[in-house]
Amino acid sequence: MFRRFQRIYLRRKLGEPIIVVSGLPRSGTSVMMSMLAAGGVALLEDRVREPDVDNPEGYHEFEPTKQLLERPDKSWLASAQGKAVKVISELLKELPDSYYYKIIFMDRDLREVVASQNKMLRRREPDPVISPDDQIVGAFERHLRLTHRWLQVRPNFEVLEVAYGSVISDAAGAAARVNAFLGGGLRVDGMSDVVDPGLYRNRVRRNR
Repeated sequence: MFRRFQRIYLRRKLGEPIIVVSGLPRSGTSVMMSMLAAGGVALLEDRVREPDVDNPEGYHEFEPTKQLLERPDKSWLASAQGKAVKVISELLKELPDSYYYKIIFMDRDLREVVASQNKMLRRREPDPVISPDDQIVGAFERHLRLTHRWLQVRPNFEVLEVAYGSVISDAAGAAARVNAFLGGGLRVDGMSDVVDPGLYRNRVRRNR
């Protein structure tokens, strides 16, 4: 109950929330950004990184987010209030407490994340250095565990976890959850329409 009132107070004090789509790279963040745009949410993006074979629908990135750690000037965040911006999970801790955030955190099977990242590396580099899958998965598990633990104690961060697999298998349901999390009013039908199951590549096959 205390946390609820604390968040109500902070929302009134800090102003309109910044919608942050986060997660590991290749976890479905670009798909969620596309869904939000289709639902009527303005995106903070610059399209410096153009669509390619890995993300044919676009990356929806904003270059200053990649410099959250290096650059102390984060005044650009004021222009993100009421909009959605993509920030990888590793950089969430660099977001200042002077804003209120609604985090849509994308979860994906870590073996699929690793497979997708490795495929991208091999496509872009002639002879990439790739660590063993188990080693990378272990590092990701530790990172996610610490990140979620940190988010749980931040009163100005509200978090909705969305599984990438559920977006593909039940886009309408995922869109409804996101709509409710953001307070309603989004075009839910449009959000689900932009999800292309054909782009669900690197799916991990499980033994029955």
